Amino acid sequence: MRPDILFPLFAPVTTLKGLGPKLGKLTEKLVGPHVADLLWHLPTGIIDRRFAPDVANAPDNAIATLTVRVEHHSAPLNPRHPYKVRCRDDSGEIDLVFFHARGEWLLKQLPLEQQVVVSGKVEWFNGMPQMAHPDHIVPADAKGEFEPVEPVYPMTAGLASKVLRKAMASALASARELPEWQDPAWLARRGWPSWRAALGTVHNPQDESDLSGLAPPRCRLAFDELLSNQLALALIRQHQRKLSGRSVKGDGRLRARVVAALPFALTGAQAGALEEIYADMQADRRMLRLLQGDVGSGKTVVALLAMLNAVEAGAQAALMAPTEILARQHFETLGPLAEAAGVRLGVLTGRDKGKARAAIYERLAAGEIDIIVGTHALFQEDVAFRDLAVAVIDEQHRFGVHQRLQLSSKGRGVDVLVMTATPIPRTLTLTAYGDMDVSRLTEKPPGRKPVTTITIPIDRLEEVIAGVRRKIAEGARVYWVCPLVEESELVDLAAATDRHALLRAEIGERVGLVHGKMKPTEKDAVMAAFAGGDLDVLVATTVIEVGVNVPEASVMVIEHAERFGLAQLHQLRGRIGRGTAASTCLLLYDTPLSQTSKARLTIMKETEDGFLIAEEDLRLRGAGEVLGTRQSGLPEFRMADLAVHGDLLAVARDDARLILERDPELQTERGKALRVLLYLFERDQAVKYLRSG
Repeated sequence: MRPDILFPLFAPVTTLKGLGPKLGKLTEKLVGPHVADLLWHLPTGIIDRRFAPDVANAPDNAIATLTVRVEHHSAPLNPRHPYKVRCRDDSGEIDLVFFHARGEWLLKQLPLEQQVVVSGKVEWFNGMPQMAHPDHIVPADAKGEFEPVEPVYPMTAGLASKVLRKAMASALASARELPEWQDPAWLARRGWPSWRAALGTVHNPQDESDLSGLAPPRCRLAFDELLSNQLALALIRQHQRKLSGRSVKGDGRLRARVVAALPFALTGAQAGALEEIYADMQADRRMLRLLQGDVGSGKTVVALLAMLNAVEAGAQAALMAPTEILARQHFETLGPLAEAAGVRLGVLTGRDKGKARAAIYERLAAGEIDIIVGTHALFQEDVAFRDLAVAVIDEQHRFGVHQRLQLSSKGRGVDVLVMTATPIPRTLTLTAYGDMDVSRLTEKPPGRKPVTTITIPIDRLEEVIAGVRRKIAEGARVYWVCPLVEESELVDLAAATDRHALLRAEIGERVGLVHGKMKPTEKDAVMAAFAGGDLDVLVATTVIEVGVNVPEASVMVIEHAERFGLAQLHQLRGRIGRGTAASTCLLLYDTPLSQTSKARLTIMKETEDGFLIAEEDLRLRGAGEVLGTRQSGLPEFRMADLAVHGDLLAVARDDARLILERDPELQTERGKALRVLLYLFERDQAVKYLRSG
């Protein structure tokens, strides 16, 4: 259903000039499969070839464009030596130097006694200028054949920049002027060009300022992308609102039993979030709410009370977690509280097979399970509920929008509560959850101990191991986190396997290892041994990041902490400080530290506020890195940079809401142009919601 006008932009990159199957595959690896993907690949620098001095005045190590006469070719006797071509102008001589060159090709490119224009880096050697492998060689009368200012793009091995630039020129030629979807008055006020003109300008920068994210053409394209994101989320929200909801209101008896069984009183933030959730559930439209809580802020209790509200009303509830470990942990945590309330709790993961699985299906369908905890196994077609009223999705950034809609279709007017323990900056919350209402848990339940964070250079490793040994003697359990599983030639990081071997040698046999390449059952067994006290130290890659709960663990060592993002460091630190013992997090770093790494480690020492840390992470690293969005289900932006264009996001959100208030089906002229925008940025699913009414 994509509009015809966009067909050229969604053609394969192999249709572009100079990209056959082999180079096309490399381009696809670099940018993506479509012509549009190439257009979203922006230059990060320029090569300015406008500097055209005399040979004698060409500075060392500078890019220069020289007009010279070819004097002499010196072919090497030994093929390992360079081929030199002596050229001159009125001011002096220069050697053009080529390695592994074919003589006949060079004679053709640089005929004797001819005047040519060469452009490249000049280097002075023994008082003589030379230019190795000039970037351009053209006859003097064809000087206009190369661009005086060349854009520089991020590249991949095997793909020449000339090839990419040629393909980019071909891609730009295929991009037609599209119907204007922005408000003309808004464009005029901002001084922004049309979409087509903006695209042409960002790919033809004339100086460094044109590369800035704040340059008007770049802002225009960033706003287009942000508007498509916000409009798509608003359409999903509009679609959800149209689906019939149901009013769910329990009598409070089960919730009262759970609150009485809790070892602590609910915090003000928990009570406030629950009020919002109960009001949503009682309304006759579907709830779609995000519960953001920092590590240890008590989200699970809030989720349980929300689910009990549904059970009190005679319905069922589901809690979905991204991993088997987390699902089983939720099941164990909720078990005693569910028992106190007299509620039937079940668990379903990929591990349940055959008769056991069939029995769970039967009990769910018959309504004999009140609350089911599970992984994405809950999505499967065979899973049927007697009456699902609320679905809670934990660590939502591991799932996409459509997966949460899939689970909510398992019942009649299902309310959806999404939880995340990863504090997300406000701007990112808008881009990923703009279709949701948001509740934030900003307090920690009483009893959570603060964690002392210390930074130590990695060359003091022996001292750290000695300190860990002392802590173990006092009864502590220790996490030791390494960034990689195997030694990599490219990145010299301490491998988890090597560190495990060293710590066993230094500390003893009670050192376990978990990493991403292990089978889930192996991983679970090691985690269980650590939680049960059979292991003192757990060496791990970041698989322990989300949801692992071992209250006895009071020491966290993170190697090469400078390589982790702030959000990730904060998540890891949140694994300790859950019990009664004072806890310590040791951040081991390699020197020298970059300014960004230094700032990151300083923030970790100064605060435990996850929301503050998330905002700083966005400021220091940019949105593309926060949470590692590539594997997180958060949207990736190609033209917009939220650290630069954050203010435009709020405008895009307001604009999207206003557009749909005035034109809910996008039927006006501008509405039809906005449909093109949605397709352009591949928000096809949102357009389907329009067609489905």
